[in-house]
Amino acid sequence: MKASDTIITSSGISRSSMNRTEKKLIEYKSELDQELENILNYWMKFTVDKVNGGFLGRIDHADKTYPDAPKGSVLNSRILWSFSAAYSLTKRPEYLETAERAFNYLKNYFLDEEYGGLYWTVDCEGRPLDQKKQIYALAFAVYGLSEFYKASGDESAKLSAITLYGYTVLYSYDDLHGGYIEAFSRNWKEIGDLRLSDKDANERKSMNTHLHLLEAFANLYKIWPDENLKDEIKLLINIFLDRIIARDTYHLSLFFDDEWKVKSQIISYGHDVEAAWLLGEAATSIQDKVLLKRVNDYSLSLTNAAAEGLDEDGGLWYEFEIESGKMIKQKHWWPQAEAMIGFFNAWQISEDEKYLDQSIRSWQFVQNYLLDKDYGEWKWGVNEDYSTMDTEDKVGIWKCPYHNSRACIEIIERISGLIRE
Repeated sequence: MKASDTIITSSGISRSSMNRTEKKLIEYKSELDQELENILNYWMKFTVDKVNGGFLGRIDHADKTYPDAPKGSVLNSRILWSFSAAYSLTKRPEYLETAERAFNYLKNYFLDEEYGGLYWTVDCEGRPLDQKKQIYALAFAVYGLSEFYKASGDESAKLSAITLYGYTVLYSYDDLHGGYIEAFSRNWKEIGDLRLSDKDANERKSMNTHLHLLEAFANLYKIWPDENLKDEIKLLINIFLDRIIARDTYHLSLFFDDEWKVKSQIISYGHDVEAAWLLGEAATSIQDKVLLKRVNDYSLSLTNAAAEGLDEDGGLWYEFEIESGKMIKQKHWWPQAEAMIGFFNAWQISEDEKYLDQSIRSWQFVQNYLLDKDYGEWKWGVNEDYSTMDTEDKVGIWKCPYHNSRACIEIIERISGLIRE
């Protein structure tokens, strides 16, 4: 098209500019269609436990399998979500079969039939190991079970999701100060160590658990539009807007005591950009337009705050320690995946092309540095010099197909909707 052929639309955007954007979107979608297939093929080929059922608990960075490794409830629930969502998108029967495998293992081995809730870990044969009730784990089970119901129509999955939601509200909700307490013993008593992992602060409340309760409750609401659940979603959104998002920086505070006093001095760029789009998803799920308008304003501020962690190569640094002024110069897989969605979401809200370009740059960083082009899947991450973080696993308690498959699925669906429009 020659310059003289440029058409100006009613929105003031030139037709040639729109065509350039559409071309970028179509190419982006095509690449993510293929990458989604690559990710899920890896998990079907290498992680199915053909001896003990379910999925292997660990594969290291060099693709060595550990058949005797413990199995984590979060990993299993995230596999359940990924393959359920991928089936709903593609209708490929092998994805539903894999989701059914994850559902059956969750139901038969992780759910605590005596006290309710689910175990944190089981051994390779499915015997309970860590039996504490980590609310973060319940959130992911609700998230995965709700997605499986959407894919399969299995009423028992829906019932299990509703039941786990009920235990969460019954035992974890803080009636005095609001929000949710991190963890309990198997029989729902107070415990001293509430941490998700050794790197976390041992505090009563965390941003991370509240974020994943929000996404879980929003997903449950799509299959079970209960008014009390709707109220819980609104409450969680307002906790983020009023308590968790720092008013001066728009970064997320990470840990709190019962009364919501901040107990951490670390910025997590990946969580900033993840919350930026998940808050909008939650407000959209309950169709609250007034709340969504408020959320969108915060979403752009969160995205801009996360952008402070961008490197010149398009990758997102891991964390920043406020007190020491030290940047943790690692680039883990999951913040890059969340950046892909978060910046895309910011583009849709603002129509500012710089956000779309950064979403694509985040994907290009993944292609350049994180894809394992020999075996498949994404590496855990790279150090400042781009060396692989080779002490970390490719499959494990925390390494799963959820962040990267979700980035593909979410952006594929958003682009498909835009092209249809």
